[in-house]
Amino acid sequence: SAQIADLQQKLLDADNGDRAKQRWDSIATILEAKCALKYLLGELVSSKVQESKLQSGLQQSQASCSDVQKMLMEERNHIAEMEAEFQNQILVQEQQHQEKVNHSSWEFE
Repeated sequence: SAQIADLQQKLLDADNGDRAKQRWDSIATILEAKCALKYLLGELVSSKVQESKLQSGLQQSQASCSDVQKMLMEERNHIAEMEAEFQNQILVQEQQHQEKVNHSSWEFE
């Protein structure tokens, strides 16, 4: 029964598609042509508005992405600076420790 329902739906969809095509093919008067043209122009305007909204959203997303990338680079630079400072502190500590060890060894001699 599911397959039958699926086939019936496919037939209805195909029939609706044929009806729409027949409607466009059966335009016979200027009035019908004007109505069809008015409908098509309305659809065009609607799609242009939608395109404009999508384009604006894309531009906002790109700007946001650029901001996030800039922030990420700043954070990476900050981390690199902190790491360099940390390495410098380790070096200073090692030097101080070595000096203490050397100084202590002179006292025992």
